[in-house]
Amino acid sequence: MSGLEELDRPGEPSGPGEAGPGRRQAAARRSAVDPVKALMHRHRDLCERAVDPLEIAAGLEAHGVTDRTAARFRHRDVFSLAEELYARTSRDGETPARPAPVTVPRARPYWALLTLLPGALGAAAVAGVHLTHGRLRLVAAAVGVLAVTLGLRAALARGPLGAKDRTPPGVLATGMWTCCLIAYALLGDGLLDAAVAGGPDELPTGAPDGPWPVAVAPVLALALSCAPAAWSAHLFTARARRKLTSSRGLEDFTASVRPLLLSTFALYLSALWALLALCGAVLDEPAAYARATTLGALLLLARLLTIHGFPHAPAVALTATAAAQVAAPASVFASRLPGCGFLATPVETVVGAWGAGAVPTLTCGAAALALLLHATRTLTRASAHAPTDQPW
Repeated sequence: MSGLEELDRPGEPSGPGEAGPGRRQAAARRSAVDPVKALMHRHRDLCERAVDPLEIAAGLEAHGVTDRTAARFRHRDVFSLAEELYARTSRDGETPARPAPVTVPRARPYWALLTLLPGALGAAAVAGVHLTHGRLRLVAAAVGVLAVTLGLRAALARGPLGAKDRTPPGVLATGMWTCCLIAYALLGDGLLDAAVAGGPDELPTGAPDGPWPVAVAPVLALALSCAPAAWSAHLFTARARRKLTSSRGLEDFTASVRPLLLSTFALYLSALWALLALCGAVLDEPAAYARATTLGALLLLARLLTIHGFPHAPAVALTATAAAQVAAPASVFASRLPGCGFLATPVETVVGAWGAGAVPTLTCGAAALALLLHATRTLTRASAHAPTDQPW
């Protein structure tokens, strides 16, 4: 039973000290005359801890209070109700201070450098692989993969893409699936093509025209896109916080933040397309726009939802997408067992019609679309942008 439903039953005691019939009747009379006071007692911790009315509005919304509910307390919207709650809440016996302006995160030089780190290390790794041969090339590739992984982890630990204080420990396991998705973008299409053709007969050589082609350009573009992803996330968070001060209702805030979310998403995709074109031209490789775009969109939306306190849907989407991509070549290999030839039929049909790149495009595209629809519902709530104490 929610707190608001309990307010409609004033005869029940709200604590040990109100067990007597007389006190219950007095509480019922006070609640009937002043329903806002009853709501203030119900959410006392929220009201006393809040630094401004906006934080109370976000907390009420998270508890299911809507503008229609606020009308029962003689207020036009939740924001107006939050302002009264903030004004009437005493803090340590003092008169409540004037509401502080909403906190807007500012860009920090150190996290700007961190977001450039994965792309810089990725470019260095690609240069090292192209300048070496034989076993030395394998060593350069292994060192490059390790360096990029550590650089990406550092970029995600702090700054606009960091969710250190708001992510449950179990969600950290999704990092493994994210690595699987990036590894598939690098090696998966070449492996699937070779598997459908009856191979692979050799290990990847790192050359795009080898027996097992490696897609370096899309992965390098994704590493470089870590910086525009961070700036897009920062822009979205900062502008959404500012709109909290200008919105006069939850519906007004949602209507103003939804276009901001979509424009931020489009801004990142534009930057990713430019980086794909640049990397494809420099490395003289196919840019793989469809595959890289859907993967980049999936990773950005998953990170935006996670850093704003909605990690469950990204975890499910990343896990399902990675599992589907790993299952594609695995089903082809499994079909070589006696009596299991039917297992490869779906994958061979898709590859024969649209090529091996259709597998990551379809899987990542479907997951990204699902997360985008989810984000337009969750990231447009005021409670998703409540100020936190996490330093940038």
